[in-house]
Amino acid sequence: MSALDTIREQVTSHKVVLYMKGTPQFPQCGFSASATQILKSCGVTDPFTVNVLADAEIRQGIKEYANWPTIPQLYVNGEFVGGSDIMREMFQNGELQKLLG
Repeated sequence: MSALDTIREQVTSHKVVLYMKGTPQFPQCGFSASATQILKSCGVTDPFTVNVLADAEIRQGIKEYANWPTIPQLYVNGEFVGGSDIMREMFQNGELQKLLG
């Protein structure tokens, strides 16, 4: 199975998927830490997370999958939502809470 197939399977079989650097317990960058905090603030206690630092093919593949150059990346119901800046903006205006509700 290719990295893109793996990614497709992950984003379509879980409601909330966060591709990040590190883990929710030990994020390896500030943007990933911010993304996990935003999800917690929205009441998402157990998102499916993928540590892109653990798999170079996934790390590259996720950038191609959404045609989005940065990590973290959030997917909800199989749809690409955005990175930490978009998540913060959507959280501040209430859109993210509705999407995750």
